[in-house]
Amino acid sequence: MALKKRSKVSAEFNMSSLTDIIFLLLIFFMLTSSVVSPNALNLKLPGRSDSPTTASSKKLDDVRIDRKGNFFFNRKRISVEELEGRLASKAGGNYSMFISPDKEAPVEGVVTIMDMAMRLNINGVLAAEDE
Repeated sequence: MALKKRSKVSAEFNMSSLTDIIFLLLIFFMLTSSVVSPNALNLKLPGRSDSPTTASSKKLDDVRIDRKGNFFFNRKRISVEELEGRLASKAGGNYSMFISPDKEAPVEGVVTIMDMAMRLNINGVLAAEDE
């Protein structure tokens, strides 16, 4: 009886082709990540200045958002369209305003005001209350 000898299966795996694929994927994701731009607001965080500040007699306008999502401009209730019209007339130059949301104000309202300030090139100072 002629029995054939079975050949042993090699349990080794060639890793060189796998590392090539990993490097190609790494290069692909590095190139495509620089193309994608995030959909976010460009916020300017307050910095520190060593120069002394002079007291300005100019009063900053206050835009408030209450917990129901209502907007107030200098303590007078106003719609978003009217607010944008008022801010557009004051925009330009070095105009600044306070953005004062209530603790439970909807985030959409705050983002609306910040987006409006960015489009009109207005410096918006986010005034948060202490807890």
